[in-house]
Parts: sequence; structure tokens; C-alpha cells
Amino acid sequence: MTKTKALLLILFVLLLDQALKVYIKTHFYIGQAYTVTPWFKILFVENNGMAFGAEWGGVKGKYLLTAFRLIALGGIGWWLWQALKKKRHLLAFALALIFAGALGNIIDSVFYGQIFSDSFHKPAQLFPEKGYAPFFQGKVVDMFYFPLFEFRLPQWVPYVGGKTYTFFDAIFNIADSAITIGVFILVIFNKKIFGKK
Repeated sequence: MTKTKALLLILFVLLLDQALKVYIKTHFYIGQAYTVTPWFKILFVENNGMAFGAEWGGVKGKYLLTAFRLIALGGIGWWLWQALKKKRHLLAFALALIFAGALGNIIDSVFYGQIFSDSFHKPAQLFPEKGYAPFFQGKVVDMFYFPLFEFRLPQWVPYVGGKTYTFFDAIFNIADSAITIGVFILVIFNKKIFGKK
């Protein structure tokens, strides 16, 4: 993994992620779905907060979350640079994926509120006169949904019993996938990457 290859990987993931998000925003409205197979759907949702749609602190919380993401992105970028300098190829590959994914979602949060109209009941317009939110208040576009199967927990299970659940219920995007793959590489190959100590 050279610096050039790391940059190309980041650009590839970023362009793929943003191209798909722009397509979804301009061709789908919120909640609209396209069924590819019974267990794979394209379902357009927007995430205003963190993973799994968690939110914290309203508008101020959103600013703090974006600031934290930018600081974290700088830290990941520095770590990636160090890995490339030390020729730690697998670590650099994983960090390049995480960096690209994090940057992809940050772009949504920072800019999408200004460059798109809202997506309620109709697809969004790109570069409208007025966007749906101020800078740093945009929402992350998610679209991949894999409802593999449903199951019902027995009534006797405390708190959650008697309810029907879907596996896998999360809705995500290419940026999320890149982050997840990068983290899995760090976890699965941790001894190879970091050594036995």
C-alpha cells in the first residue's frame, strides 16, 4: 500500500459513495423503496445523528458531533500517514477505508443541507435556491437494507418478549460499509497488524 494507492482507494470509495447518495437523493423520496430481492432492498432514509439514527443534544449536539467527527478524521488521517511511512500495508489499507467512509458521511452532514432541497414526498432538487438545512446540519443518506428474516421472541422473555424483530434491520450506505470493513480488518488481523504484545 503506497501513498498513491491509499489516495486512489480513498477517492474510489468517496466517489462511489457520493455518486450513489446523489442519485438516491435526486430519484427517491424519504421512505421510498425498491425491492431487488425479498432480502435486499434499496430504502431511502436520512440519518440525523449517529449510528442507528441515535441523536443527542438537538442542533448543538449536531454541531458537537460534526466537530468530533472532524477531529477524529484528522486523527485517522495522521495514523494513516504514519502507517504509510512505516510501510504497514494492512494497517494502511484498513485506515484508508475508515478514512474514506468517515469523510463520506461528514460531507453529508456538512454540505447536504445546503446543496439539496428536502426529500419529503418528492425527490430532492440538487442546488436549489434554498437548502433544507444550514451548513453542518445536513443528514446522512442511507439506502442499503437487508431484511434477511423475521423472528418473534417468546412472550416469557423479559422486556422484549412477544415482539417481532427483523434481522438485519440496520439501513446503511457505502461509507458505513467501508468503515465496517476497515474495523473488521483491524479486529480480525490485530495480531498481524499490531503484533502479539
